[in-house]
Parts: sequence; structure tokens; C-alpha cells
Amino acid sequence: MSKKIFTEKFMDDRKELDKTVMKYAGKNIKRFYNLDTSVYKEGTLSRKTKELMGLVASVALRCDDCIEYHLIRCSEEGVSDEELEEALSIALIVCGSITIPHMRKAFAKWERL
Repeated sequence: MSKKIFTEKFMDDRKELDKTVMKYAGKNIKRFYNLDTSVYKEGTLSRKTKELMGLVASVALRCDDCIEYHLIRCSEEGVSDEELEEALSIALIVCGSITIPHMRKAFAKWERL
């Protein structure tokens, strides 16, 4: 699967699922989504740094969908292979070997990006 198809499919699926969530969402869910969007905007920390932080947290929490999303965003923000490896090393040192299966998947997905 090409990079474009890989990322477009994931992002399209995510968008459709979010539409369904918003169909049922009350103000608390909507506020959370708004907060999630706003914290990743450029600020004192760059978007690139924030996406790497999101990736580390996602690996630590072992959320494959979140890992995939942040990998796509890291690619869009110009993260290098070396930066990705350093970030994933932090997740590994914080959480230990439990993150290894998720790192395997992350590196494999990164190669497709």
C-alpha cells in the first residue's frame, strides 16, 4: 500500500468515526475534542515536538490507533528517522519491554510513511 493510500485511509476512517462521535457528543466530549486540537497547535513548543510527545505517550499507553495517528503527524511535521528513534527510546525507558510490540509496529508503519 502506498504512503498516500495508507495515510488517507487511516485519516478518512478516523474522520468518519469522529463524525459518528460528534453525532452523539454532548458538551463534555466536544470540549475535550476542542482541547485536544488546541494543545497541538504551534506554541512555545513546536508542533513537531508536540507530535513526538504525543507519540511517546501513545506508545507508553499502548494505543495503536494513537500511535498510527501521531506517526502520520510526525511525518507531516518532518520528523527524521533519528528523532523518531530517540522519541521511541524514551517510551521504552519509561515503560520497559511492554512497549516493544508497539515499537515494532511503529517502526514498520514509519517505513510505509
